[in-house]
Amino acid sequence: MLEQKLRQTCRELLANGTVKVIIGYGAAPAGQATRAVFITTPEGVEQLVWNDRCEANLVAYLKRPEVRALGKPAIVVKACDERALVVLQQEAQLERANVFVIGMACDGIGAPREAKCRSCEDQVPRFCDVVLGEVTKPADAASARWDELAEFMKKSPEERMAYWQQELARCVKCYACRQVCPLCYCQRCIVDKNRPTVISTSPSLKGNFAWHVTRAFHLAARCAGCDACTRACPVGINLRLLNQSMAKATEENFQCRPGTDPQAQPLIGNYATGDKEEFIR
Repeated sequence: MLEQKLRQTCRELLANGTVKVIIGYGAAPAGQATRAVFITTPEGVEQLVWNDRCEANLVAYLKRPEVRALGKPAIVVKACDERALVVLQQEAQLERANVFVIGMACDGIGAPREAKCRSCEDQVPRFCDVVLGEVTKPADAASARWDELAEFMKKSPEERMAYWQQELARCVKCYACRQVCPLCYCQRCIVDKNRPTVISTSPSLKGNFAWHVTRAFHLAARCAGCDACTRACPVGINLRLLNQSMAKATEENFQCRPGTDPQAQPLIGNYATGDKEEFIR
């Protein structure tokens, strides 16, 4: 059983001192997503689980000082989580040698599988120290990654604006999208600055637009597509559409898909003579 293999691997890593803490998934009440657990003893690995409710991108915890203080970690990742890990490495936010990465082959999360999982092209992590499991439910090859975005873009500009006005009016400015994102790691977020106030902190339509558009641009050519932000939103705003729009633009204009090549230079700050310039007006 894959869950037992995961526990045994983690037990050995802790017992031989390879790592000091395991960042993995722990059991949760029926029908709910699993929770993050931090295991520091070989006996504690019995808390670890692996199932289709392992939704969270645990890479987000690597940036937290209290987690770093625990010592060298081993972290459990899916392929979409791994992309975020690669981006953090490229942006010099972590030393890859200081993290032991346990990759899990993933058939998709959620029941039924989430939209992003049905067209996933990376079901097996590629850059981990160890990979456990095999894919038994290949993604639907006929389902393109951009289907949802393409359908949305069929709407007129006025219809798209009306959609986002309706969606973003529901935002309560809880910043859950920021908190779960592995790539939101600024010491002080722009929404927390009040001298001067850059973005209104109240949940008004104007302030909500400014926040979500700013965040989408900050994640351009960086977003790993794990969808943690969409799942975390308490009012169900489909942030995936914003992220996909930016991702499609960076792929078409710069042939950049974040987190798929550890040797690649981050797009922001990098220049190539072959870059397209059609976007310049």
